[in-house]
Amino acid sequence: MARIDIAEKQAASEADAWRGVPAADPQPVALPEPPSRPVGRLLLRAASRLYARLAGGQTLATAFAEERAHGHFLLFVPVFLGAGAALWFSAASDPSPYALILLACAALWPALRLRHRESLVALAAGGAFLIPLGMLLAAAETTRLGTVILDTPVTTEVRGRVLSRESDDRGAIRYRIALETTHEPTLKRPPDVVTLLARSRHAPIAIGDDITGRARLGPPSGPALAGLNDFTFDAYFAGTGAVGYFYSAPTATTAREPGLYDRMRQRIAAWRNNLTEHIRGRIGGDAGAIAAALVTAEQRAIGEETVEALRQAGLAHVLAISGLNMVLAAGTFLVGARMLMALVPGFAERYPAKKLAAAGALIMVTLYILVSGGAISAVRSWIMICVMLVAVLFGRAAISLRNVAISAILILLVTPSAVTNPGFQMSYAATLGLVAGYAAWRERPVQRESQGGPFALFGGAAGRFFGGLILSSLIGGFATLIYSIGHFHRIPAYGLAGNLLAMPVISIIVMPFGLIAVLLMPFGLDAIPFAIMGKGIEWMIALSTWVAGWKGEIVTGRIPEIAFLLIGIGGGLVCILRTRLRHAGTLLILGGILVACWSGQGTRPEVLVSEDGRLVAVLRDGKAATNRARPPDFIYAQWRRALRLAELLKPEIRKTAGLTVDADKVDAEKRDPATTARQRRPRREADREKAKAAMAAAFETARTRDGFICEAKAFCAAVSPSGWRIVALEDLAFLGTACDGADLVIVPVAIRLEACRSGVRLITTRHLRKTGTLEIQPADGQAHSSLNDARFVPAIETLQRPWSRHRTYDWRSGTYEGEKADESAQKSLTVPSSASGS
Repeated sequence: MARIDIAEKQAASEADAWRGVPAADPQPVALPEPPSRPVGRLLLRAASRLYARLAGGQTLATAFAEERAHGHFLLFVPVFLGAGAALWFSAASDPSPYALILLACAALWPALRLRHRESLVALAAGGAFLIPLGMLLAAAETTRLGTVILDTPVTTEVRGRVLSRESDDRGAIRYRIALETTHEPTLKRPPDVVTLLARSRHAPIAIGDDITGRARLGPPSGPALAGLNDFTFDAYFAGTGAVGYFYSAPTATTAREPGLYDRMRQRIAAWRNNLTEHIRGRIGGDAGAIAAALVTAEQRAIGEETVEALRQAGLAHVLAISGLNMVLAAGTFLVGARMLMALVPGFAERYPAKKLAAAGALIMVTLYILVSGGAISAVRSWIMICVMLVAVLFGRAAISLRNVAISAILILLVTPSAVTNPGFQMSYAATLGLVAGYAAWRERPVQRESQGGPFALFGGAAGRFFGGLILSSLIGGFATLIYSIGHFHRIPAYGLAGNLLAMPVISIIVMPFGLIAVLLMPFGLDAIPFAIMGKGIEWMIALSTWVAGWKGEIVTGRIPEIAFLLIGIGGGLVCILRTRLRHAGTLLILGGILVACWSGQGTRPEVLVSEDGRLVAVLRDGKAATNRARPPDFIYAQWRRALRLAELLKPEIRKTAGLTVDADKVDAEKRDPATTARQRRPRREADREKAKAAMAAAFETARTRDGFICEAKAFCAAVSPSGWRIVALEDLAFLGTACDGADLVIVPVAIRLEACRSGVRLITTRHLRKTGTLEIQPADGQAHSSLNDARFVPAIETLQRPWSRHRTYDWRSGTYEGEKADESAQKSLTVPSSASGS
């Protein structure tokens, strides 16, 4: 008991010393009566000591009052609005707008009544009103857009108006087209806007002209795995209803006279395109493509190797028009304009040079956002810098968390879907962390030391510049770390080194001379500034390539959504709050880290099937065996990072006599179509026994070695770690053989069979259209479970949202399937159907 009393007194005295209370006037924290058992009493004393250290004797009411005094409750307005929008987008079906309106109206009165209270109840009342409001804003944006997404791939003749175009490093041009007509066939449900790639060499079609050509259209792809980015969702809110390519060079036709709004959009798009081509003409190679990306955000012309080097060096953020670009551009203009005005004798004394420079910078960044494409990160930066510059005009503080909150509120009011965008999340996380971090740095207790000593070399302007660079890189890296892991499943290990090496070049050479070149462009004096800018970008590329050569990329894999949310919310609270209430955010971060670590050894899939059914992978011991020697990088790269796959095992290709049609025979059949139907069917019947033997031999080989065993142009066979025999068909003539000898048959064709006649599971593109990519996991805790007990995890969680409903559309009848279409799709995978035929 004596030791406990001494510990209690010591904890109280430490708490008093922490908050500056004299030792002679202690104020112990009131605690409930301790339990009779010694263990409970010790735990209670430990909790009191922890509370004394964290709270420092500060009550909740005092902490809330201090937060309100600093205006921090305004910072929760975009948090609640964003949370409401995120809840609406993540719902399984559209929430009732009438229920949301009633909920918001019911919460409005208590929110108004309690708006001046300094308590958690007042904050909760505000959230009860703002969260339904955010959901209503999300519903309004979705209804306003109403993007029509193509339901199934189709080849048709398209005609439309060119809205914009981009060229890549190989000369291919990607057109964004406002679709007007289609024929051969005529689509019953045509999308409004499509994006088509033209690989054939041709004269670029001008923006605003009409374009026509034979094209292959398809819906935007869904998530590569459950929980990964849904590109259909992004396309819906970007207004893109289909993607595809032209079979040959498209042709230009006479365009009709557009309206005023269309003319304005075309003029801005033409400015952007001409500026891009001019910069790439002044600076060649990847340096010119990066220079154009820094001004107009068109990145397609940058080589893949250069992009990957920048990403591994932690410099991929430089390519996006974001706060860095906007701040450097506005800061360069602001400083340069004030210096020029200071050179005029008597001008600075007569006129407010600072405000005039701020007004000029405001006009400059507005023109910048017009030609930069309007990405979320660019719009956020533009709004925030406009708020800062307006604050300068009115003599107010330019940089504050309030400005960050105002820009977020404006974006969420207009485009609440931005809250799901990785660029929006990372941009605001970095900005919030930098503003809060520098505020804490300014308010730190400073102890005056002697100016001499061994560290005097690092003082002065150079020391402040490099110290600020190191601090900014550290804060920005840690603030966006969880979003890099959650969305991209990898982080650059040497990102700090890459930023420290390259950012001085970007800040001192690239962005300032780029701004000077753009300002001098109307006078034809931009050649030298662009040359200097290009040289700086070449140095940046060389530095990023050097850092990327260290091979420091860390692949993290998927983390649970709850861990992502806990760490993200906790980090936001740590940055927003300034009292010891922020330690609630610290606890959330620790909880999210624990969840991420403990759930890292969950059930892993054994089989992956892509959305189109053409790529199948069998996973074993961190290795992936695929049925294609060169899997599409767009899909496989996401699989590799999300599942931390170490090695790709290519298939073994065989050519069994009688299974593959000879080229001479194919040419003969093409020359004599009348004999094609008579020859092909008997040949396939004669090959059935050979196919059965070849498939059995492939399974036998696959049991002793990892990987697929493929018969060229016929099928690929593999055996999973649980012993499932898997066949990925390429020729439907062998469907019956596969159904007789395998446990799982995958067909990349939309046939009408639901299952094999033998009861074997059959996956076709008709199934995959409603499920997206499939993960097949063994039963929990079973090393060699049956396929009947396996868990099929679809990437598409629901078909009842506007951006996924096109998957239930039947173009033959022109109608949608019932509300339980997604449930029937799941049943077709888990319960063998009685449909006959194989």
